[in-house]
Amino acid sequence: MSQVEILRYEWDNIPWRKLERKLFKLQKQIYQASEQEDYPKVKKLQCLLLTSKGANLIAVRRVSQTNRGKHTPGVDGKTALTNRERKVLAGMMNLKAEAKPIRRVWIPKPGKKEKRPLGIPTIKDRAKQALVKMALEPEWEAKFEPNSYGFRPGRSCHDAIEAIYTSIHRKNAYVLDADISGCFDNINHNELLDKLHTSPRIRRLIKAWLKAGIVDNQVFYQNDKGTPQGGIISPLLANIALHGLENETREALKKELFDYMKRTRPKASYLLSGRKISIIRYADDFVVIHEDKEIVKAAKAFIVEWLKKMGLELKDTKTRICHTLKIDGKEAPGFNFLGFNIRQYPGNTTSKGYVTIIKPSKESQKKHLYSIKQKIRSHRGESQATLIKNLNPVVRGWANYFRHVSSRKVFERIDHQTFVKLWRWAMYRHPHKTRFWIKDKYFRRHKNEFWRFKTKEEHLLLRHSDYKIKLHVKVKGEKSPFDGDDKYWKKRKERGLQKSEKVVTPSSFKDRNTIFEHVLKQK
Repeated sequence: MSQVEILRYEWDNIPWRKLERKLFKLQKQIYQASEQEDYPKVKKLQCLLLTSKGANLIAVRRVSQTNRGKHTPGVDGKTALTNRERKVLAGMMNLKAEAKPIRRVWIPKPGKKEKRPLGIPTIKDRAKQALVKMALEPEWEAKFEPNSYGFRPGRSCHDAIEAIYTSIHRKNAYVLDADISGCFDNINHNELLDKLHTSPRIRRLIKAWLKAGIVDNQVFYQNDKGTPQGGIISPLLANIALHGLENETREALKKELFDYMKRTRPKASYLLSGRKISIIRYADDFVVIHEDKEIVKAAKAFIVEWLKKMGLELKDTKTRICHTLKIDGKEAPGFNFLGFNIRQYPGNTTSKGYVTIIKPSKESQKKHLYSIKQKIRSHRGESQATLIKNLNPVVRGWANYFRHVSSRKVFERIDHQTFVKLWRWAMYRHPHKTRFWIKDKYFRRHKNEFWRFKTKEEHLLLRHSDYKIKLHVKVKGEKSPFDGDDKYWKKRKERGLQKSEKVVTPSSFKDRNTIFEHVLKQK
């Protein structure tokens, strides 16, 4: 779409679906060229996308209109733009290697006194980052390893959890539960830029963003490492930095894996031995799974050295080796990952003598109950309808996140504890009323259920147990929304498997400031 054509339309009347379809078609071509390792064609198609007026319009729309962080200003103080300003920005956007410093803000970590630093670029830099991300993402989606799930289109936390379950449900194993210390803040710029191996134009742009500096409390700081949390492109850059962790670890441990296999299978294949270790990563959190503790230790030693090249290291306080079934020294069985507790319990219900159970971690439950408590306490002076309106999203979000695992008993327990808190809320409001009066005013019958927190006007508080446990089907292998298999992705969308990552069709291929999504997912 030319500049003249853009000016013909009012912003809200621009044919967005048509532009989204054209963009998605071009991204699929980039993916296919990357898959075939035709890199001259990749760069040619990326150049075409970057100069496309339609892509420029979509980039501006995503960061200024549909993005959840649109009201967060950069150093220039600008937030969401008017329609006229959006058109002007889309029409004048250039790809010069220049960037304004990011504005640092500090947000509290859920349930902790510590704070997390976010770096907020200006709205113009965010739009340029969104545009470059559109060009780079399909190229790297064709390269990324199959067990990388964080901040990737068509993939979610639940895919990572299902991958872990698949790895251990038929065996008990040792697990390296690892966390990279300050991943976003410590990535080596030169190593990352070399690894990108992209066109000079994109390299200069990314280098400008990485070197732009930070303004914290009106003081400027130069940064020589890290990719700021808060940038549109930062999660993609972090994934690129960590790309290779899975495959290179497998390759490095092939001899040890083959020797282990020979002890149990005399006809073991050396070429297939690398498959016998599972490495599953979500952003900067990952696990390594194998039956032999020495192999898990060897994997840790290799990964420590591998990370050093990128300027990264494991966080000792959050990295441990444990067993899925039994106590290992001082380490309790099982581990937590993405808010879930994954553990095996002894029992005679199966032929294996144990059962694998995944459920919300105790820390996740504690944080959630605290948020419910705070929400109820902060609404002591509000009406029942207002409390229900503000509490329902908290219940809905947490229940939806954990409904794909063994959460039924946890849901029922949290519902009971929520009921106790609501009863105290009602008693506090009416200290001189009888319990029967309070019950009749605040707790009513709903269908065949009694004691539901409900108003006369039918405002109903949701229960966690209203959300039935639903099996999550993991995304296949290396599948990507850019791979052209529209039938597969349409089927996943219809089954509701991609609600957390709406990227299945061009019209729903939304770009979001994913670092804010990451913060929200810290359940």
